[in-house]
Amino acid sequence: MPVVTALNAARRAADLSALAEGAALDVLVIGGGITGAGVALDAASRGLRVVLVEKHDLAFGTSRWSSKLVHGGLRYLATGNVGIARRSALERGILMTRNAPHLVRAMPQLVPLLPSMGRGQRALVRAGFLAGDVLRMAARTPAATLPRSRRVAARQVVELAPTVRQDGLDGGLLAYDGQLIDDARLVAAVARTAAQHGARILTYVTASEVTGASVRLTDGRSGQSFDVSAAAVVNAAGVWAGEIDGSLRLRPSRGTHLVFDAAAFGNPVAALTIPIPGELNRFVFAMPEQLGRVYLGLTDEAAPGPIPDVPEPSSAEIAFLLDTVNTALGTAVGRSDVIGAYAGLRPLIDTGEGRTADVSREHAVVESPSGVISVIGGKLTEYRYMAEDVVDRAVELRGLRAGPCRTRELPLIGAPTNPGPPCGPVAGLPPSLVARYGAEAANVVAAAGCERPLDPVAEGIDVTRAEFEYAVTHECALTVGDIVDRRTRIGLVDADRERVVGVAEEFLAC
Repeated sequence: MPVVTALNAARRAADLSALAEGAALDVLVIGGGITGAGVALDAASRGLRVVLVEKHDLAFGTSRWSSKLVHGGLRYLATGNVGIARRSALERGILMTRNAPHLVRAMPQLVPLLPSMGRGQRALVRAGFLAGDVLRMAARTPAATLPRSRRVAARQVVELAPTVRQDGLDGGLLAYDGQLIDDARLVAAVARTAAQHGARILTYVTASEVTGASVRLTDGRSGQSFDVSAAAVVNAAGVWAGEIDGSLRLRPSRGTHLVFDAAAFGNPVAALTIPIPGELNRFVFAMPEQLGRVYLGLTDEAAPGPIPDVPEPSSAEIAFLLDTVNTALGTAVGRSDVIGAYAGLRPLIDTGEGRTADVSREHAVVESPSGVISVIGGKLTEYRYMAEDVVDRAVELRGLRAGPCRTRELPLIGAPTNPGPPCGPVAGLPPSLVARYGAEAANVVAAAGCERPLDPVAEGIDVTRAEFEYAVTHECALTVGDIVDRRTRIGLVDADRERVVGVAEEFLAC
């Protein structure tokens, strides 16, 4: 068997065979997004026998369509939801200092003080940033990890965001929040850490005929079906949770982002942060990201009707984002500058009428009449807390013998204290590779059997051939989409995707 953290086709086949032969289970988790992966890790690290099944790939749904931010909860404080604000700041600090310091870093958020921004609005933003500092201190996140907010001069505003409008620029307000190198990478790291603790992680496996103690599993690759029993069945299917338990009532909302070449924004260092007119606690962000890109978001629109596998941005959302960001730019960006776009659906709990932007981001753990335990609502930042809540409930309801929750202090694969197999220092490796894999970066290269492992997969794309191979041998990638669209995110830009599909096929054929 490969290293225990490795997820690949061979391990998947062995795990499926064991389940088909009646392997005993304590917890079966349905859903391979950040919540399901978090539940699998929490349960496995307590010593429970765990299987996670996902009908597509890890992070196939909402978990890969986020803003890549680990929010400190400031917007929730503005609406009076002190509890979720405090928890968000605490969970952000746990991720940045203990669980995943290699995947979450401080991102400067810059609000330019332009003539269109009145004195009252400036005071509100500054007060909000100061409240954010209080939340950070209350969570005991060091200022060295997440710097305190401050006002900066116009010259520094332009250095941080070169294309900002300079006419009448009166400096800016600068604050910091947590930024993920990538949300799908976080899901993969959590799932692999769960595997490190003994969980079986099975993608392309569909769950049907779900009850509180049994599930019918169908292997999407072979077509084989069989029944499994578990002491607890957890529904963590996100916006699809209602397909598992029809008694659940969700109200999805769509959040859209546009993708730009970073050059269109002058290769910014900070996230240009523009208050949405008429809103107290909502902003549009132009955020510098990996692969030399800028993501512009975020919308919050009701998305009634059937749940699509891959949501699509609306023309109105695209126009809204462009119009809003252009109020703060000296050189406008237009649709011709957009090189990609994506939309995700938030699995909000249906609380009745009102805008989706105002619906609480609280989560709920619900037991159905059949005994299925569902987790609904919530937000990416609080995935660990949500998982702890779910497993606590499962242990209580099913009388499981489990240890206490360990995930507050548990480093994910790639964190400095969990580098995986010892393979030497990361010094001398491409910075982009280290940014994505942390302390595990040396193993990515050491495990490579391909020729030219440090060569880029295509000119101008800083993903190496070794990373494509590692996705297949260690990260559960079984298809081209798994490699290109989720493990590396190259596929967010169609033109880049086309250039690397052949390379991905090469590694899948090995």
